Amino acid sequence: MKKSKSLKLMFPLICLLWLSGYSCVSIAKTADNLLDLYGNPSVFEGYLPIWDGEAALAIDSESWRARAKDERIKFLIIHYTAAGNETSKRALTRAQVSSHYLVSDVADEAVFKLADESERAWHAGQSAFYGRTNLNDTSLGIEIVNRGMSGRTYLPYAGHQIKKTAWLLLALVKRHQINPKFILGHSDISPGRKMDPGPTFPWEALYREYGLGAWYDEKDKNEFLNAYTEEQFAKVTALQYKRELYRYGYAVDLTDKADERTKSVIYAFQSHFYPDGLSGIMDRETYARLLALNKKYPGRDVPGEKKE
Repeated sequence: MKKSKSLKLMFPLICLLWLSGYSCVSIAKTADNLLDLYGNPSVFEGYLPIWDGEAALAIDSESWRARAKDERIKFLIIHYTAAGNETSKRALTRAQVSSHYLVSDVADEAVFKLADESERAWHAGQSAFYGRTNLNDTSLGIEIVNRGMSGRTYLPYAGHQIKKTAWLLLALVKRHQINPKFILGHSDISPGRKMDPGPTFPWEALYREYGLGAWYDEKDKNEFLNAYTEEQFAKVTALQYKRELYRYGYAVDLTDKADERTKSVIYAFQSHFYPDGLSGIMDRETYARLLALNKKYPGRDVPGEKKE
């Protein structure tokens, strides 16, 4: 009788131990296999499994690879620092602003890499081009030590700075497959708000000597100049030339009004492609260069414009 009573008392304890052991085995088994049958992390077991980083998580990067993808970096943006060498270094390594690379004004100094290309540097600010905004997200910034302006005169760049910048751009273009149109100045993406790298930056020389960036063909430009005589050009409306600026990529509204914003965009375009004609006014030469660029490089669709 006593033996039967003892067995009855021990039975719940045996069940508890058995269940506890099963639970421990189940948890251990789940922890050993952190992915369920569908390849998802096992987070529905009533606990969060703990493992040592990726060591316990098998990653297969060879069997299946996505095809619907492209480079995150779309734009290369050129700046001048508007300050001297040491001041530029200090400014770009503090908390307010940054860039990925810095080209100093000292001939035998290396190009400084201030941020990894995978990181988001703060160099573009409020910006837009070709329908994209906030270009810090999709660009690399290259700062060149140059004080910018002295009075109302833009200062030149040293030859060694341009050579270093060209070599750097060649590497970045190859690494990120950059569209020639998307090697830009800060003023191209922030017209009116920013003026750098200014009209003394040798965009044409970079194109002709290194094959970098976009430039129009002289033959096309002259054909458009001949097509638009002074009489013909006088009939070109603000909406017409703003459509062409928009097509190339500039952030401009599509109205028939030439306001201060429009002048800022034209000035930015001239700074890049017509540095001898800085005015902020659309003239025949500026228009011919713009049309030649849009003939040479595919542009974006213009809203409201009928396709041929």
